[in-house]
Amino acid sequence: MPAARPEASTDTGIPVTYVPARNTIFLSFALAWAEVLGSTDIYIGVNALDYSGYPDCRPEYLRAFQAMAHLATRAGVEAGARITIHAPLIEMSKADIIRRGTALGVDYGLTLSCYDPGAGGRPCGVCEACALRARGFDRAGIPDPARS
Repeated sequence: MPAARPEASTDTGIPVTYVPARNTIFLSFALAWAEVLGSTDIYIGVNALDYSGYPDCRPEYLRAFQAMAHLATRAGVEAGARITIHAPLIEMSKADIIRRGTALGVDYGLTLSCYDPGAGGRPCGVCEACALRARGFDRAGIPDPARS
């Protein structure tokens, strides 16, 4: 697993940790299930500020998927249903997300961001996901229970 890139270089290029079509797969399953349930709202936790540069975490990708959903579902074609993809975290910094989660009572001790966790799920502390998480907690002024 590669170590984290310097913060300034996270805006350049797609990292080797990119998983092809990851959010497309998640959103496709969510879209299918939403149509079965008759729901027109899908939520996804992507972020486009403090992130690794994955193409499927950007607002333009979500807009394109939403447009596709209107064309590719019976609900969209026959019933005129307007599927909405909601990404409430997309324009929040990691620090803002951590503050909001803390205010909502999220137990961050039960969460993991690491690409290469060790025994017992301990974060490696050097991968890009660990670095982004550490910066977010530091900037939020909240101790990360995963690092304690």
